[in-house]
Amino acid sequence: MKKHNFSAGPSILPEFTIKNTAEAVINFAGTGLSVMEVSHRSKEFIAVMDQALALFKELLDVPAGYQVVFVGGGASLQFCMAPYNLLKTKAGYLNTGVWATKAQKEAKLFGEVIEVASSKDKNYNYIPKGFAVPSDLDYLHITSNNTIYGTEIKTDLDLGVRLVADMSSDIFSRPIDISKYDLIYGGAQKNLAPAGLAFAIVKEDALGKMDRAIPSMLDYRTHVTGESMFNTPPVLPIYSALQTLIWLKDNGGIKAMNKKNIEKATLLYDEIDSNKFFKATVESAEDRSIMNVCFVMNDGYEELEKDFMALAVAKGCEGVKGHRSVGGFRASIYNALPKESVQALVDAMKEFATKH
Repeated sequence: MKKHNFSAGPSILPEFTIKNTAEAVINFAGTGLSVMEVSHRSKEFIAVMDQALALFKELLDVPAGYQVVFVGGGASLQFCMAPYNLLKTKAGYLNTGVWATKAQKEAKLFGEVIEVASSKDKNYNYIPKGFAVPSDLDYLHITSNNTIYGTEIKTDLDLGVRLVADMSSDIFSRPIDISKYDLIYGGAQKNLAPAGLAFAIVKEDALGKMDRAIPSMLDYRTHVTGESMFNTPPVLPIYSALQTLIWLKDNGGIKAMNKKNIEKATLLYDEIDSNKFFKATVESAEDRSIMNVCFVMNDGYEELEKDFMALAVAKGCEGVKGHRSVGGFRASIYNALPKESVQALVDAMKEFATKH
């Protein structure tokens, strides 16, 4: 039986990426050595790094004056690195969930932090709007997509201040105007590579403004000048990232991927909205994530949750259990998930409705 991987992360990767990475684990670039054991300074791996960074910039149309770096530590380390490098006096944070809260907590170690708005009052089931943004902020931090609650900021905000964004779970899923941001960062384990790698897209003239001393490994300038090779990088995930970037380009790039993602999300949300047994946790269509679709049993049918979960698993739908903060179900429909997998989940929902 075919498995349909709806895991929130580490999550589904393209078959192209998995196949090529598996082959490189045995024999990398014809060297007779595994990609896991070659020097990161070898000409073969330097070629991988150079191509991956170039493709990353090409696919996202990264403008001049910005640099892309690969680092370790995941997005959680970026919660610290961002304010360490950019917070001089005061920063604002938009609180839309667990990860935004964690980022805000870390930033308080480096300067004054204000929460410009929050959706905590309704368990983060909406994106705040119409909030005031002080003009004296060093930056405003947002988490563009919320994997736990299923909300997403799908446009590039223009609020008159520098923007910093955690785009761990929706990078490469839609076009982005990079020029509106001073920093975009994220973990790679959703739409790019296996866990163990993080990326940062940083505006060069935003760096070097701090009076504080910054440890070398936590200074973005270190990784920019070192071309992501200041220390031994996570070689295997970077190789996998390159394969995913090649796959993205071969499949039409970001605009084509965005169109497919909207089609997948629409298919699933339409079924949720029309099936009396289910309801989406996010009511507003404009706030609904196209990466993480969260839903629960409708009022009066809560006792059937285990029955539907069992049916979904029996149909090969893996990873659909919702986060403990929300309950119910979560279908993560990242770039590599084919539409047929979404259709399989929709078919299970239809079968469930017929059965009951």
